[in-house]
Amino acid sequence: MFLRLSRDNIRGLLLIAPVMTLIIGLLIIPLILVVITSFGSRSPDGNVIYGFSFDNYRRLLGITPTGFDPLYLEILLRSLWLALQTTVAVIVIGFPLAYFIARASPRYRNLFLFLVLVPLWTNFVIRIYAWLMILRNQGVLNSLLGWGASLLGLPFQPLDLYPSDGAVLVGMIYEFLPFMILPIYTSLEKIDDSLFEAAADLGADALRTFLRVTLPLAVPGMVAGTILVFVPVMGTFIVADILGGRQVILVGNLVQRQFLDARDAAFGSAAALILMALTLVVTIFYTRRFGFGEEIVSA
Repeated sequence: MFLRLSRDNIRGLLLIAPVMTLIIGLLIIPLILVVITSFGSRSPDGNVIYGFSFDNYRRLLGITPTGFDPLYLEILLRSLWLALQTTVAVIVIGFPLAYFIARASPRYRNLFLFLVLVPLWTNFVIRIYAWLMILRNQGVLNSLLGWGASLLGLPFQPLDLYPSDGAVLVGMIYEFLPFMILPIYTSLEKIDDSLFEAAADLGADALRTFLRVTLPLAVPGMVAGTILVFVPVMGTFIVADILGGRQVILVGNLVQRQFLDARDAAFGSAAALILMALTLVVTIFYTRRFGFGEEIVSA
């Protein structure tokens, strides 16, 4: 018996060895290097001086030798606020779309899912540049509004939509909306029609059926979608660079510029770890508050 268990353990170790090697080599070791680098400092020629100092973290939190400087703390809070706005917006927009697809005729359901996925077939950057062409002063939106105003004989001043925080938010919502629709659709599609019939037999109207049946059973998809949206929004920088005109700076932009422009790998590593810690804290709080939906459904 002992020999057989040992062989099973060896077989299991051999099976997971390739995956564990990739995880250790591509995730754990680089993360350890980032942690070590974050406690160092920048040399005059842009190299890392390894040491053990919390100066980079104090700088991120606004604690400087000359006083309080909220510059980087504001960037952290702005990134968190934008991620929360994006997540709420994609839930509000994505839930009705997912419900419509889930309740649609099976004949057209695959077509609707195909339309949701079509934008993902094109390059991420190309989709963002498309929004730049729409939102800029001489873009598609202002041209259409100007044309409509001229037909009505009204004066028109082009809307100042780009670059702005609003343009970045629109780009974020557009990019991550499918990642909310699909998990919610998966949860809604599994709801048995007999549950709606039972609710109607018990005298529940449409609103109460939605609140007591549909919404609780959709929570697992909403939780999964929230994680799929919130985490990448906190770290992305391309959308803010393009639609913000390099004027809207998020934590992802800060990390990218420290590594590539300022050549301050130590400060960039500290910013990356703060970003990871902030995302982890919010995700843990959210999942502990809502679970993964099972607790709410069972209640």
